Amino acid sequence: MIIHRYLTREILKPLIAVCSILIVIFVSYKSDRYLADVVDGILPANTVISLLFLKATIALEVLLPITLYLSVVIGLGRLYTDSEMTALFACGVSPKTVLRSVFVFSLLLAVLVGTLSLFVRPWAYEKSYRITAQAENDLDFSQIRSGHFYEKNHGDRVVFVDDRDYSETSNNGVFTLTERDNVVQAIVAQRAYQKTDQITGQKTIVFADGHRYTLSRDGSRDYIIRFGGMTIQLKDKEHRPGYKRKAAPTQHLAASTDSYDIAEFQWRLSTALSTVLLGLLGIPLSRASPRQGKYAKLLTAVIIYAVYYNLVAIARNWVEQGVVGPLPGIWWAHALLGCTVVLWFSLSPREAQLR
Repeated sequence: MIIHRYLTREILKPLIAVCSILIVIFVSYKSDRYLADVVDGILPANTVISLLFLKATIALEVLLPITLYLSVVIGLGRLYTDSEMTALFACGVSPKTVLRSVFVFSLLLAVLVGTLSLFVRPWAYEKSYRITAQAENDLDFSQIRSGHFYEKNHGDRVVFVDDRDYSETSNNGVFTLTERDNVVQAIVAQRAYQKTDQITGQKTIVFADGHRYTLSRDGSRDYIIRFGGMTIQLKDKEHRPGYKRKAAPTQHLAASTDSYDIAEFQWRLSTALSTVLLGLLGIPLSRASPRQGKYAKLLTAVIIYAVYYNLVAIARNWVEQGVVGPLPGIWWAHALLGCTVVLWFSLSPREAQLR
């Protein structure tokens, strides 16, 4: 039907524009952080593009619902302020037609959001965790800046370089500390540099003129070694991160009784429902007179979404902490949004007169 295509197009145009702007802002924010890590030597430069793509993919499950919501407000708001909606109603187009068009479009987008949340989200998190864990596991002395403490593997390894000699690609005044199985090993060397085998690509670190301290938590294996030179071969195997619920398969979360897993599972299920409800809520919020302008209700829409998003965050936190059980879980926040949609539609005298 021509009317359905026209209404869909009016919603789709701001959706593409707003979503593109939000993605650019999000990627710019993340890229600043990752590029800072690259400069500091924490993250390899060749992983930045992959991480940005994965993070942007994860963010779509949140960006698409809010973008649809704002696009309905903006797109239909323009039709109201330009009196096009009034002309459509005068020509016999029912408000149910508008509702049906928005609902169908929201439902299609909800399928996409649900797929992203249930399947793509855990895959993207798993990949990003693995890339980050591998970067933390690799100690690249060639990229380390002087005067900085570097914490890797969540505190299991700490590295400090007092001064870096760029002319000889070596580091002066090197301190490293690692901990494994309750045994702490500290290396203090006057100089250190990294070598890479040209054939195998294996990386090794050569320490010169220093001491190695090995200290156990119970004091049973404490000793000090002085060395003129010591070579440590860096592990080249892939580091696998531990269990991360955000990267866990959806079917695993569905069978889990852990409160944190339940909260994560319900969040993934709720994103599609949230998309439909927000799309429908945009219809009454888009109503405006020609004097108000098409952005008249935009501030109101943003405030309502902020309240709703915070309620969902609170509900999820309550489920994680066990304050609320799996029922009502986080669903009460969505139920409140659903009641708001129904109430707002019931208080639409302008369209009630046109039925």
